[in-house]
Amino acid sequence: MKLLSILSIISILSFTTIKAQSVEQVDYETLHKKIDSYKDKIVVVNFWATWCAPCVEEIPAFVEVSEKYKDNPKFKMLFVSLDRVKNLPKVKKFITDNKMNAEVVLLDDVKRMNEWIPSFDKSWAGNIPVSIIYKNGEKVLFHDRAMTKYELEDFITEYLEDK
Repeated sequence: MKLLSILSIISILSFTTIKAQSVEQVDYETLHKKIDSYKDKIVVVNFWATWCAPCVEEIPAFVEVSEKYKDNPKFKMLFVSLDRVKNLPKVKKFITDNKMNAEVVLLDDVKRMNEWIPSFDKSWAGNIPVSIIYKNGEKVLFHDRAMTKYELEDFITEYLEDK
């Protein structure tokens, strides 16, 4: 029994480490294409950074909600780190430490912030955290402040049930 538990823990830790090791670096055009590729889903895109206190505070709620819906074929969570590429090891450690269970990409496009920020929403002033929810390829929510677990779940439930 103890051996099985230890093996289960090792397996879980290995999975988390593998996820943390595979952070794709993308430019904003690639990120838009990635989001567009999930046209048949509710996609929650969370823009965050390891240096952003409100972002760090809301991540556990997003992780918990992502875990709850991970088996729903109509749901996708995508975390977009706005950390600098040179801080990728810190991002990977953060992912592992916080057991982030969904896809994480690093948006490597700081020189074109004035282009990509309004490409996601014209009202976005560049602050984070920001969460955007897409349904069937269309943006249905732009939320430019921290979100609670209950707010996030309410939005997801609303858009999953909305036909």
